Amino acid sequence: MSVPRSETSLDALQCHFTWDLDPSRSKLFRIRDKLQDIGTEEGYNWLGHIYNLQGYIHFQLGSVDDARTFFSRAAEAFRQVRNTVSDEGPWLVVNYGNQAWLHHRQGEEAESRACLSKVAALMSEYPSPSQDELHPEVHAEKAWTLMKFSREKKLLAADHFQRAIRMQPDVVEWQTSHVLALANCFKHCNLRADILEKMKIAKGHDPENLYLAALYLEACARGGQKIEDEARALARRVLNKPVSSYSGIKPLIRLYTVYVSMDEAIDLAEGVLERHPDERYLKRCVAICYKMRILLNRDSPLEHSMVDRAISLYREVIPLYPDSSLKRKISLATIYAKSNHRQAAAEQMFGELLESDLDPKGAQMLYNCYAKHLHFTQKESHRSIQYHMRAAAIPQRSLYRDNSVSILERIRERNRNRMCGEIGEFLANLKL
Repeated sequence: MSVPRSETSLDALQCHFTWDLDPSRSKLFRIRDKLQDIGTEEGYNWLGHIYNLQGYIHFQLGSVDDARTFFSRAAEAFRQVRNTVSDEGPWLVVNYGNQAWLHHRQGEEAESRACLSKVAALMSEYPSPSQDELHPEVHAEKAWTLMKFSREKKLLAADHFQRAIRMQPDVVEWQTSHVLALANCFKHCNLRADILEKMKIAKGHDPENLYLAALYLEACARGGQKIEDEARALARRVLNKPVSSYSGIKPLIRLYTVYVSMDEAIDLAEGVLERHPDERYLKRCVAICYKMRILLNRDSPLEHSMVDRAISLYREVIPLYPDSSLKRKISLATIYAKSNHRQAAAEQMFGELLESDLDPKGAQMLYNCYAKHLHFTQKESHRSIQYHMRAAAIPQRSLYRDNSVSILERIRERNRNRMCGEIGEFLANLKL
């Protein structure tokens, strides 16, 4: 069957509907919540991109009216942020593409064709500076969007930012985001020297980006540098920023927790929350801080007040993110398990989660975390191995699957467990 002409034109557009984002429903909810936590003031330079992605997400989740609203906000935000004489520019190519797809999906073909005409007019009036390349504005928006998805897409995002910068090197936020995309791809290991140097250069070009500054300090600390004084100076600056996931507060608290002082991290987090008691993002950051304090505790018995505070925070935070709280529910169950008089609550919560309907990556995360709970808290080695095998058996790449595979490989290599033969056979048949 031949493809209708309108469908062919739509497929050729550069927009969220054609970028092969392919997110699961749970991933859409997580990204939607992350975008809401950016806030409009701190994310000002990216406001059009934020609204465009929100529009796409709402459409995918079935909220067509909300999608229309966000696409309209995106167009207006681009006009305000660019502050140009003309209301039109190449930065609207993706937005009109999104609107063309929305109208098409809703059977509004006349409106869809009108948007297609606007895209064609913009591409004719504002051709790319480089032949056979997308316009740098399109590269940049595609890159910013891809950063919100998988590690593989983050690597692709870095490439798109690099292409945009090559054609238009004076846009500071593109340079910063290019470095952040690279850093996020390797955030679970020591950064290569070249990426660290790029972060240092970008920090000099964008001194007000405290999120970048916090990540840079964290990378330096991971490499063995002493950063306590710089971290405290940075904290004073972050505290004066509007509350936002872009402000740097989360990586700063993580930096304090691991490389400065756990007690100072909690004092910092609680101090910020005291100033902004109704901000859900801050409650989430403080809850994570307490969780790390509890899980990293090795020496002294846990104080009941600290466990109670962590539980109280997670109970508050989970309803604030009703559609994206699996990880927080697992964290709460894990904290319950650390309290001697809440073991029953931990088992009940894990049991409810294990019976819930999860996507593959969600199931991998749950099985991996439950396996560790069984090993470290319940001392049930056999069941722990079974759940690591269940996590590893799901054929989808994730950090949790990789971790379960690594644990199984270590158990097999030590050859001290009666399940070693079964583990060896399982790993031999596993497609990695």
